[in-house]
Amino acid sequence: MADVKMYTTRLCPYCMRARMLLESKGVAFTDIAVDADPELRREMMQLSGRHTVPQIWIGDQHVGGFDDIAALDRQGKLDELLNQAS
Repeated sequence: MADVKMYTTRLCPYCMRARMLLESKGVAFTDIAVDADPELRREMMQLSGRHTVPQIWIGDQHVGGFDDIAALDRQGKLDELLNQAS
């Protein structure tokens, strides 16, 4: 499986749904909490160009937030991306 990195906050419902989706697929991921760390939030914004959470990377590819990975999953492309990036 690919290296998956996700910038999140603890109480964000989209972050929770992204975690649940990845966990349901058996994907291990690095969860980077930006709640109380302005520097990590700035890092996320600089890397993604976005200010909302979650922001998710599969390998070196930024795939966006929960809506983006959910769409990839519905299209049958998420598993493919996870396998290609590994």
